[in-house]
Amino acid sequence: MVTRIHDMPVYASRTEEIDAALYNLWRRARLHLNLPVRLKLPSLKSMILILEEDCWVVVDPRNYDLPLIAWINFQDARRNSLHAPVECTANYYHFMASQFREKILAEIGEAFEDCLA
Repeated sequence: MVTRIHDMPVYASRTEEIDAALYNLWRRARLHLNLPVRLKLPSLKSMILILEEDCWVVVDPRNYDLPLIAWINFQDARRNSLHAPVECTANYYHFMASQFREKILAEIGEAFEDCLA
């Protein structure tokens, strides 16, 4: 892992389901991009998404890439169809990260589509 998420204390950790369409875009990105890659989140100007082989990490580049939220441990081994959501763990490293979660996920989808276009 390129980011330092394992060195950072986790504020909260939750099991979540990632929408199948979003997860499938990431799978395509893993096949076509040289990871890790940094993607800008257009409406969240102070945040950068770092795509790695095994996780998504949203960081604050103004604070030395301090992680805000990370999605790790994707449970896709038992996945038997492309339309099924994927369970993962979301680690929150900042007390305000849960308020930005939905907006971040929407921006991640747009960022994946932009980089694959």
